[in-house]
Amino acid sequence: MPTPNPKLPLLFILSLILFPIHSCSTPTNVNTNTTAAAAAAHHFREAPQFYNSPDCPSITTVHDDDFDPDEEDDDNNNNHHRFMICSRQAVHVAMTLDTAYIRGSMAAILSVLQHSSCPQNVAFHFVASAAANASHLRATIASSFPYLTFQIYPFDDSHVSGLISTSIRSALDCPLNYARSYLANLLPLCVRRVVYLDSDLILVDDIAKLADIPLGDESTVLAAPEYCNANFTSYFTTTFWSNPSLSLTFADRKACYFNTGVMVIDLDRWRGGDYTAKIEEWMQLQKRMRIYELGSLPPFLLVFAGKIAPVEHRWNQHGLGGDNFRGLCRNLHPGSVSLLHWSGKGKPWARLEANRPCPLDALWAPYDLLETPFVLDS
Repeated sequence: MPTPNPKLPLLFILSLILFPIHSCSTPTNVNTNTTAAAAAAHHFREAPQFYNSPDCPSITTVHDDDFDPDEEDDDNNNNHHRFMICSRQAVHVAMTLDTAYIRGSMAAILSVLQHSSCPQNVAFHFVASAAANASHLRATIASSFPYLTFQIYPFDDSHVSGLISTSIRSALDCPLNYARSYLANLLPLCVRRVVYLDSDLILVDDIAKLADIPLGDESTVLAAPEYCNANFTSYFTTTFWSNPSLSLTFADRKACYFNTGVMVIDLDRWRGGDYTAKIEEWMQLQKRMRIYELGSLPPFLLVFAGKIAPVEHRWNQHGLGGDNFRGLCRNLHPGSVSLLHWSGKGKPWARLEANRPCPLDALWAPYDLLETPFVLDS
């Protein structure tokens, strides 16, 4: 069992360097309506179409009792969409979607398709707040990726808003941060495995390699890169560690930090183990006795840390956005890179827009689909 650390306040701050945020707040002293309007007014150019390599499997059948492949449909595109959404041969990718992060989401989608050997076999499942303008989000995605197979699922904030306790930073309290805990409920039952991705990242490798990572025995629900050199005790309060009935939660497992911005999840196993309810139980306890200071990460650690299938670190080069207070520039971790993740305060699109980019933001820029208002003179 990890030993409690008395320097919790400092370590909480340091630990934020690694913590992924999906913000529903705006910068200080910025008018909320103005910021939302600016985000909604963004126009994105159409991405190139990417095609499967010759050895890609054909998406021709589905395997689900709730889906009738013989159902008549005059629209071949609709037929293909319905096959894809339920196909076991497809690579299923889940992301949250909102206007604040739409620019990052568009870049992430492009990076997935560009580096995939079978881009036409990738199905996207977007979760958006039920209060969001789903029609606008759908039109934005479709205009840049007209051939993309995707579905948008409404997430009712009320499912989780009553369970969220105040964090050390208001951005962590965004209900959409918690949508990843409800994917098994939101996505169709025919979707059995999904790769969850945050919106502030790009892939530079084939996502099928990540999606195919073996999870092991039936008790393993998800896979993610683990970081066992991180100070695990810093994610929980002294109240937690001083209570034997709580701290013994980690007694029989080697609990390590993992970043929830990149995960491979077996949704069938999640549903079978009712893991959403397990996460909610810890959130309810947090409301009563304050066992952690961060947002949606600690409940995941409490339920899954020490019980996940490990993934190579190259699949989440995280922390490129710096800490969550200043967002200072950071370098890549040693080793190979398959995925770059700007977790932290500094987002590459914001730094580029402010003309204060970090060196690594140049790796994100080629995937930016935003149409700028500037026209160069000929």
